[in-house]
Amino acid sequence: MAEELGSYLAEREIGLVYGGGNVGLMGTMADAAMAAGGEVIGVIPQAIVDREIAHRGVTELRVVNSMHERKAMMADLSDAFMAMPGGFGTFEEFCEALTWSQLGIHKKACGLLNVAGYYTPLLAMFDHAVQERFVRRENRSLVLAHEDFRELIRMIDEFVPTTTEKWIHRESR
Repeated sequence: MAEELGSYLAEREIGLVYGGGNVGLMGTMADAAMAAGGEVIGVIPQAIVDREIAHRGVTELRVVNSMHERKAMMADLSDAFMAMPGGFGTFEEFCEALTWSQLGIHKKACGLLNVAGYYTPLLAMFDHAVQERFVRRENRSLVLAHEDFRELIRMIDEFVPTTTEKWIHRESR
Protein backbone atom coordinates (compact mmCIF):
# COMPACT_ATOMS: atom_id res chain seq x y z
CA MET A 1 0.00 0.00 0.00
CA ALA A 2 2.89 2.38 0.75
CA GLU A 3 4.20 1.88 -2.79
CA GLU A 4 0.75 2.39 -4.31
CA LEU A 5 0.18 5.53 -2.24
CA GLY A 6 3.56 7.00 -3.19
CA SER A 7 2.88 6.41 -6.88
CA TYR A 8 -0.64 7.81 -6.58
CA LEU A 9 0.60 10.99 -4.91
CA ALA A 10 3.07 11.53 -7.74
CA GLU A 11 0.40 10.86 -10.38
CA ARG A 12 -1.90 13.41 -8.73
CA GLU A 13 1.01 15.87 -8.43
CA ILE A 14 0.66 15.89 -4.64
CA GLY A 15 4.01 16.49 -3.00
CA LEU A 16 5.10 14.34 -0.08
CA VAL A 17 6.56 15.85 3.07
CA TYR A 18 7.76 13.21 5.51
CA GLY A 19 10.34 12.41 8.17
CA GLY A 20 13.24 11.94 5.76
CA GLY A 21 14.19 8.33 6.51
CA ASN A 22 15.11 5.62 4.03
CA VAL A 23 13.55 2.75 6.01
CA GLY A 24 10.10 1.45 6.82
CA LEU A 25 6.80 2.29 5.17
CA MET A 26 7.71 5.95 4.78
CA GLY A 27 10.98 5.14 3.02
CA THR A 28 9.08 2.78 0.73
CA MET A 29 6.46 5.43 0.00
CA ALA A 30 9.14 8.06 -0.68
CA ASP A 31 10.91 5.67 -3.09
CA ALA A 32 7.68 4.99 -4.97
CA ALA A 33 6.79 8.69 -5.21
CA MET A 34 10.27 9.49 -6.51
CA ALA A 35 10.16 6.62 -9.01
CA ALA A 36 6.86 7.99 -10.34
CA GLY A 37 8.35 11.47 -10.77
CA GLY A 38 6.89 13.04 -7.64
CA GLU A 39 8.28 15.71 -5.35
CA VAL A 40 9.45 14.41 -1.97
CA ILE A 41 10.74 16.60 0.85
CA GLY A 42 12.30 14.86 3.83
CA VAL A 43 12.76 16.63 7.15
CA ILE A 44 15.14 14.85 9.51
CA PRO A 45 17.06 15.68 12.70
CA GLN A 46 20.87 15.59 12.51
CA ALA A 47 20.96 12.83 15.15
CA ILE A 48 19.08 10.52 12.78
CA VAL A 49 21.26 11.56 9.82
CA ASP A 50 24.26 10.57 11.95
CA ARG A 51 22.81 7.03 12.20
CA GLU A 52 22.87 6.82 8.39
CA ILE A 53 19.09 6.55 8.15
CA ALA A 54 18.56 9.67 5.98
CA HIS A 55 17.09 9.19 2.52
CA ARG A 56 19.61 10.75 0.14
CA GLY A 57 17.47 10.18 -2.97
CA VAL A 58 14.60 12.57 -2.27
CA THR A 59 13.94 15.86 -4.06
CA GLU A 60 15.03 17.82 -1.02
CA LEU A 61 16.38 16.74 2.38
CA ARG A 62 16.17 19.32 5.13
CA VAL A 63 18.30 18.60 8.19
CA VAL A 64 17.18 20.19 11.48
CA ASN A 65 18.52 20.15 15.03
CA SER A 66 15.65 18.48 16.90
CA MET A 67 12.43 16.51 16.63
CA HIS A 68 10.54 19.65 17.65
CA GLU A 69 12.04 21.56 14.71
CA ARG A 70 11.26 18.61 12.45
CA LYS A 71 7.57 18.56 13.38
CA ALA A 72 7.21 22.33 13.10
CA MET A 73 8.88 22.40 9.67
CA MET A 74 6.85 19.44 8.41
CA ALA A 75 3.67 21.19 9.56
CA ASP A 76 4.69 24.42 7.86
CA LEU A 77 5.47 22.65 4.59
CA SER A 78 2.32 20.51 4.55
CA ASP A 79 -1.21 21.27 3.40
CA ALA A 80 -2.65 18.26 5.27
CA PHE A 81 -1.56 15.35 7.47
CA MET A 82 -1.98 11.63 6.81
CA ALA A 83 -0.71 8.84 9.02
CA MET A 84 -0.11 5.34 7.75
CA PRO A 85 0.15 2.52 10.28
CA GLY A 86 3.08 3.17 12.59
CA GLY A 87 4.33 3.23 16.14
CA PHE A 88 4.64 5.70 18.98
CA GLY A 89 6.30 8.38 16.83
CA THR A 90 3.48 8.21 14.31
CA PHE A 91 0.85 8.37 17.05
CA GLU A 92 2.56 11.33 18.71
CA GLU A 93 3.04 13.29 15.50
CA PHE A 94 -0.54 12.68 14.36
CA CYS A 95 -2.03 13.61 17.74
CA GLU A 96 0.09 16.77 17.89
CA ALA A 97 -1.15 17.84 14.44
CA LEU A 98 -4.69 17.03 15.58
CA THR A 99 -4.25 19.04 18.79
CA TRP A 100 -2.92 22.01 16.81
CA SER A 101 -6.08 21.80 14.69
CA GLN A 102 -8.28 21.65 17.77
CA LEU A 103 -6.56 24.73 19.19
CA GLY A 104 -6.87 26.63 15.91
CA ILE A 105 -3.11 26.75 15.26
CA HIS A 106 -3.84 25.40 11.77
CA LYS A 107 -6.91 24.42 9.77
CA LYS A 108 -5.41 21.46 7.92
CA ALA A 109 -7.02 18.06 7.50
CA CYS A 110 -5.75 15.18 9.69
CA GLY A 111 -6.32 11.72 8.24
CA LEU A 112 -5.61 8.17 9.34
CA LEU A 113 -5.05 5.53 6.67
CA ASN A 114 -6.79 2.65 8.42
CA VAL A 115 -5.08 -0.22 6.59
CA ALA A 116 -6.59 -3.58 7.61
CA GLY A 117 -8.34 -1.86 10.55
CA TYR A 118 -5.03 -0.84 12.12
CA TYR A 119 -6.41 2.41 13.55
CA THR A 120 -9.85 1.04 14.50
CA PRO A 121 -8.94 0.77 18.22
CA LEU A 122 -7.57 4.34 18.24
CA LEU A 123 -10.70 5.63 16.52
CA ALA A 124 -12.78 3.80 19.13
CA MET A 125 -10.70 5.51 21.83
CA PHE A 126 -11.43 8.90 20.26
CA ASP A 127 -15.15 8.02 20.27
CA HIS A 128 -14.88 6.91 23.89
CA ALA A 129 -13.24 10.25 24.77
CA VAL A 130 -16.26 12.01 23.25
CA GLN A 131 -18.65 9.79 25.18
CA GLU A 132 -16.78 10.54 28.41
CA ARG A 133 -16.80 14.27 27.51
CA PHE A 134 -13.03 14.70 27.27
CA VAL A 135 -13.30 15.52 23.55
CA ARG A 136 -16.05 17.59 21.93
CA ARG A 137 -17.94 16.06 18.99
CA GLU A 138 -16.88 18.99 16.82
CA ASN A 139 -13.25 18.20 17.55
CA ARG A 140 -13.70 14.47 16.98
CA SER A 141 -14.85 15.35 13.46
CA LEU A 142 -11.34 16.71 12.83
CA VAL A 143 -10.14 13.10 12.48
CA LEU A 144 -10.67 11.70 9.01
CA ALA A 145 -10.16 7.98 8.48
CA HIS A 146 -10.57 5.45 5.69
CA GLU A 147 -9.02 2.15 4.66
CA ASP A 148 -8.63 3.25 1.03
CA PHE A 149 -6.06 6.00 0.44
CA ARG A 150 -7.91 7.31 -2.63
CA GLU A 151 -11.03 7.84 -0.56
CA LEU A 152 -9.04 9.35 2.32
CA ILE A 153 -7.38 11.81 -0.08
CA ARG A 154 -10.83 12.72 -1.43
CA MET A 155 -11.98 13.34 2.16
CA ILE A 156 -8.89 15.48 2.79
CA ASP A 157 -9.55 17.46 -0.40
CA GLU A 158 -13.12 18.15 0.73
CA PHE A 159 -12.26 18.83 4.38
CA VAL A 160 -13.86 21.92 5.91
CA PRO A 161 -12.49 22.65 9.38
CA THR A 162 -14.87 23.20 12.24
CA THR A 163 -14.61 26.43 14.15
CA THR A 164 -15.48 26.83 17.79
CA GLU A 165 -15.10 29.83 20.05
CA LYS A 166 -13.66 27.76 22.85
CA TRP A 167 -12.74 24.13 22.81
CA ILE A 168 -13.90 23.60 26.40
CA HIS A 169 -16.74 25.37 28.23
CA ARG A 170 -17.10 25.35 31.99
CA GLU A 171 -20.80 24.44 31.78
CA SER A 172 -20.05 21.35 29.67
CA ARG A 173 -17.98 19.69 32.38
